[in-house]
Amino acid sequence: MIELSHVYKSYPGPVHALRDFCLKIDRGEFVFLVGPSGAGKTTLFKLISAFDKPTTGYVKVGNKRIDQISIGEVPYLRRKIGVVFQDFKLLRDRTVSENVALPLQIIGERDSIIKNRVREVLDQVGLKYKEEYYPEQMSGGEQQRVAIARALVHRPGILIADEPTGNLDPELSQEIMNLLERVHAQGTTLFVATHDKGIIEKTNRRVISLREGSLERDGIEFSETNV
Repeated sequence: MIELSHVYKSYPGPVHALRDFCLKIDRGEFVFLVGPSGAGKTTLFKLISAFDKPTTGYVKVGNKRIDQISIGEVPYLRRKIGVVFQDFKLLRDRTVSENVALPLQIIGERDSIIKNRVREVLDQVGLKYKEEYYPEQMSGGEQQRVAIARALVHRPGILIADEPTGNLDPELSQEIMNLLERVHAQGTTLFVATHDKGIIEKTNRRVISLREGSLERDGIEFSETNV
């Protein structure tokens, strides 16, 4: 499903955001990504979601190599990937349903399909009765659920979540993780970056640890020094 082989990502300076990085995530896995600020987590997510390309090595999502696809193929690849951001990135002048509908509108889906799919995914995240609310009328946890609904509305096979609980209190954080567990149970591959050791300790999931752009560890065992 996701494969990186001997990936280097360098920026002028020179800055090496990733160094000889190798990783394979199978279809249906739930994997946590940890590491200090500047370790390369955001760069890794950008490469997987085709917002950037590796300097050397290759990144493969499904049967497509990111370094070999054309600009025209990128939107089709991104239909397979949902992305959840730490700061939600909701449009403040649009309602919940309008925010969630955006990915389907961008690809030119029919209005009837958009309407049904938006209602379906809002029900999935427990916001069925708040479709006409605006973001500022909602709590942080509710806004994050809207962001997750938007990421799921086009039924991606992969969901990437970059610190989805970073701005939430412990109770709301657990609520979001429970939601992600339900999404995973439906067959979606999840790759979640977090600094929340408490959340990781409550699971028995694979943990990828990055440090200075390199893979530090990969396994089920967890150490708080890696977060």
